[in-house]
Amino acid sequence: RHPVASFFHLFFRVSAIVVYLLCELLTSSFIACMVTIILLLSCDFWAVKNVTGRLMVGLRWWNQVDDDGRSHWVFEARKVSAQGGKTSSEAESRIFWLGLITCPMIWVIFAFSALFSFKVKWLAVVVMGVVLQGANLYGYIRCKVGSRKNLTSMATSYLGKQFLRQ
Repeated sequence: RHPVASFFHLFFRVSAIVVYLLCELLTSSFIACMVTIILLLSCDFWAVKNVTGRLMVGLRWWNQVDDDGRSHWVFEARKVSAQGGKTSSEAESRIFWLGLITCPMIWVIFAFSALFSFKVKWLAVVVMGVVLQGANLYGYIRCKVGSRKNLTSMATSYLGKQFLRQ
């Protein structure tokens, strides 16, 4: 139902990873590579947070600062329609969650690789990838689970249910 949103959900993420992997082969300019990767990661962060999450799975999150200067995080999920039907397709939901979970894991692997191979200059770029994509992952997990529930208590209750089943 939203092929353009699905395309851009994966385009910026995969492009940043491909540029990171092929950067040293294509050019010797670290600055050009770094700027390109961070620009792609920033475009991905904005597109996922503001467009694709809302269209593909009906979730959104944002930070709101009140008059006292206190920061409040707001997590929101789309209401189920009156007919009880789903408003987003199963394929789009799978694409969204697969891209949202897989790519930060790849950036974490890149972080360990850069750390253990002593490529310190690339570590800053990789940390940006982990932070930007990890922030979106965390925000959308909070939206899916619900802002009231604690992730630790959710994991504990899930493990408890699995234990009782066995």
